[in-house]
Amino acid sequence: MKKILMISMLFIGLGAFAQNDVSVKGNKVSMKETAPVWPGCEEKEDTKACFNSMLMKHIKENYKYPKNEKGEYIRGKATVSLVVNEEGNVVVKEVSGKHPQINKEAKRMIEAIPQMTPGKMAGKPRAISYKIPLTF
Repeated sequence: MKKILMISMLFIGLGAFAQNDVSVKGNKVSMKETAPVWPGCEEKEDTKACFNSMLMKHIKENYKYPKNEKGEYIRGKATVSLVVNEEGNVVVKEVSGKHPQINKEAKRMIEAIPQMTPGKMAGKPRAISYKIPLTF
């Protein structure tokens, strides 16, 4: 009777891991992480490549070069740390760079990214972090 109980508990335990994107091999449990999907990329085979191309397109179309006191365009670098949260919204955590005007514009531009399909871990929505270096 104990053997039947142990075997049934084993199968019940393994059934708990029978979720999408979760695999159990021996003592190892693997969960697949899926990146967020940009609007319009849902039907594409390579959603990561589509995400990257749409992000670059967004940057080209939405970045406005700030000017200094003399009216000259400011050029420089900024690194943006962001999170695509469980709802698919972009949240800027930090912007670092030499010029405050570039940092402010980079933050504004990244916050204008449209809502996406959120990333997933084991089939459940999950916040995914990114760090994007930008040169203007």
